[in-house]
Amino acid sequence: MQRRSLLLQISQLPKLHCRFNQAYFFSSGKTQNFHSFPDNNGDPMYSDVPKPRTDKSQRKPYPTPMKELIKRAKQEKELRKSQPCRLLEHPPANGLLVPELVDVAHRVYRARELILSGLSKLLQFIPVQRCRFCYEVHIGNVGHEIRTCTGPKSGSRSATHVWRKGGVGDVIFFPKCFHLYDRVGKSRVVHDERHSTPRIPAILELCIQAGVDVENYPSKRRTKPVYSIEGRIVDFESVAGMDEMETNLFFENVDDTEVDVLRRDPNSELNAEDTNLIELSTRTLDSWFEMIGGVRKIMEKYNVCTCGYCPEVQVGPKGHKVRMCRASKHQSRNGLHAWQEATINDLVGPNYVWHVHDLNGPPLRNDLKRYYGKAPAVVELCVQAGAPVPDQYRSMMRLDVVPPERDEVDLVA
Repeated sequence: MQRRSLLLQISQLPKLHCRFNQAYFFSSGKTQNFHSFPDNNGDPMYSDVPKPRTDKSQRKPYPTPMKELIKRAKQEKELRKSQPCRLLEHPPANGLLVPELVDVAHRVYRARELILSGLSKLLQFIPVQRCRFCYEVHIGNVGHEIRTCTGPKSGSRSATHVWRKGGVGDVIFFPKCFHLYDRVGKSRVVHDERHSTPRIPAILELCIQAGVDVENYPSKRRTKPVYSIEGRIVDFESVAGMDEMETNLFFENVDDTEVDVLRRDPNSELNAEDTNLIELSTRTLDSWFEMIGGVRKIMEKYNVCTCGYCPEVQVGPKGHKVRMCRASKHQSRNGLHAWQEATINDLVGPNYVWHVHDLNGPPLRNDLKRYYGKAPAVVELCVQAGAPVPDQYRSMMRLDVVPPERDEVDLVA
C-alpha cells in the first residue's frame, strides 16, 4: 500500500510542475509586455481626424451634463420662490452690456470682415473644389477620389464626388439666425413673425448683442437693469430719450485709442494690392484665430442655442418658436426645434477638408485615405498659400505620415 501511494504521488509531480510553471509565467512581470501597447488616444497632443455624425436621428451631445442643468433649474426655481420680485444684478441677463466684452465684440466683427476679404483674394491663387451633390469641399487643382459622397444618387456613382468650382461660402460658413431688437424684453420670435424679422449671420448677431453698432440692425440698449417678477422680465425704464443714449453707449467702455481703430473701414488694410501672398495668408489665418478666440469668450456670457437635431442656431436667452425643423422626430414637436446649449462649431462651421501635401501632385486615392489628415478649410487654404502650419493642427493634418506610392500599396501592412 505504501508503494502504491508513493507511485501515485510521483505520477502527479509533472502535473504539479506544469501548473507551477503556468502560474509563474502568467504572474511574472514579463507578461506585461504583451499589454503595454502605446495608447495614442490618451495623448493630449494627438488629435485624430474628426468623423461626422453617422446617425442623424440621435440628438447632439449636451456640452453641459444633464445633472448640472437640472441642478441649475432647481436653484432658479427656489430663488424665484424665495424672491418673487428681484432686481437682476449680473449682465447680460439684466439687459446691460458686459463692459469687458464690448471691445472683444468689435474685434470679432472686424476679424470676420478681414477673413472674408482675405479669402476672396486667396481664391484667385488657390483653387477650391466643391461637390455638386453634397457639401464636400476640397482645396486643390483637382478633386480627390475618396468616396464619401452622400448626395442624391450617390449609390449609382459608388459615392464618388462630382466636382465643380467653389467660392468663399464653401470655405467658411456662418449659419443665420433671427435678429432680436430687444434680447431681454422680447427674446423669442414666434411663427407668425418669421417673415417680418430679418435673418443675419449668427456671429454678427452675437457681436450686435455684445455691443457692436450696425446701422441696418438696431438693438435696444439699456442704462438700468431690469426686474424679474415671478420669472417674467419687467422693464421700468422710461422709453424717452433712448435714441440719444443708444448712440453713445457703445463706446463708453472703450479707450479713445481703440475708438479710432474701430471706426476705420474694416477693409482698409486689404484695399492696397498685396504683393506677398504669404503675408496675406498669414494675416487671414491670424484673423481666423482671433475671431474663434473672441467668440469663445463672448459665448461664456451670452447664451447661444442650437437645435439638437438640425443646424439651426439662435443667439439669445431662448430659442425661437418658428416651426421650421425638418430633422428627426420633428412631427412629435410640431416642427419646433429641440433647443439646447450651442458650441463654437455650431456658430462657426469648421468644414474639415482633406489635407494635400502637394497641390500639383496626383489626386488623393480612396484606398489610402487612412494616411491622409484633415484641417478646417480656412486653415488648409491659408497653409497652401504659404502660411505656417498652426501647432494645434499638426497632428490632425498628419504631417509626419508619408503615404505610400501606387506601387507600394500592397507592401504596406
